[in-house]
Amino acid sequence: MNTTELERDFQNKIDNEIRIEPKDWMPDNYRQTLIRQISQHAHSEIVGMLPEGNWITRAPSLRRKVALLAKVQDEAGHGLYLYSATETLGIERDETIEDLNSGKAKYSSIFNYPTLTWADIGAIGWLVDGAAIMNQVPLCRCSYGPYARAMVRVCKEESFHQRQGYEIMLTLCRGSEAQKNMAQDALNRWWWPALMMFGPSDSDSPHTAQSMKWKIKRFTNDELRQKFVDITSPQADFLGISIPDDNLKWNEDEGHYDFGEPAWEEFYDVIRGNGPCNAERLNARKKAYNEGSWVREAALAYAKKKSNSENLVQVA
Repeated sequence: MNTTELERDFQNKIDNEIRIEPKDWMPDNYRQTLIRQISQHAHSEIVGMLPEGNWITRAPSLRRKVALLAKVQDEAGHGLYLYSATETLGIERDETIEDLNSGKAKYSSIFNYPTLTWADIGAIGWLVDGAAIMNQVPLCRCSYGPYARAMVRVCKEESFHQRQGYEIMLTLCRGSEAQKNMAQDALNRWWWPALMMFGPSDSDSPHTAQSMKWKIKRFTNDELRQKFVDITSPQADFLGISIPDDNLKWNEDEGHYDFGEPAWEEFYDVIRGNGPCNAERLNARKKAYNEGSWVREAALAYAKKKSNSENLVQVA
């Protein structure tokens, strides 16, 4: 087959909901798009451990400590699944991590904001993991098989994280006035960054149209953002706290909530590396990578030794 015939056969597979597997032919742009998206997703899981891990020792009870520790461990596992899925596309994990450490690769902008109070851990679970679920459930039907299969388990675990966060917020809102005020303050600070997690408006998103055609994405950024607002707004009402958007109101004719426009200048500024915690997060990742070099070297030495021993047994 020539390239045109291969591309036509490839698109026919996608149109007929046949998943693409690592050994299948695929356009280079499809491969590069997946490498960018899956590796950035993996980076987000790993960097996302930092703002929450900061609160493990300060959680208000043993139950909260154990639950938060389990959540952070889950996120490490998600990063592992996703780095492994990226490797099926022919790129080494070390290369993707180097791209993160050098600042070349991006991760979710939401993790460049500080966690100032315990309520922030609740807000992250409720809003950030809630937005992640909205983004990631459609990825279980992604056209690339390894990514889709990895997302099935990730989404199951994210659903527990979201419930954990909402339960923290509910406990605070049913507590003292000071605790409810803490929950409101966390909502005020995390609402708009959570909306920005879905990416720029469709008109300003350079990758959406092609990713939709390839069925890497199933919904546009704006469609997912609308679904998130429609689901989250009644939850805030139940908590008894207010979403910080004067334009938020139910649109009876359209059957969904109208809401204000995020501050996109802030979004792009954070993406460029100028957020409140960009430097802190990147420095923490570089420090962890450098200080963990002995572990990687030991693991490689052990694997080599074991392989040599097995080869000697086979020869004997």
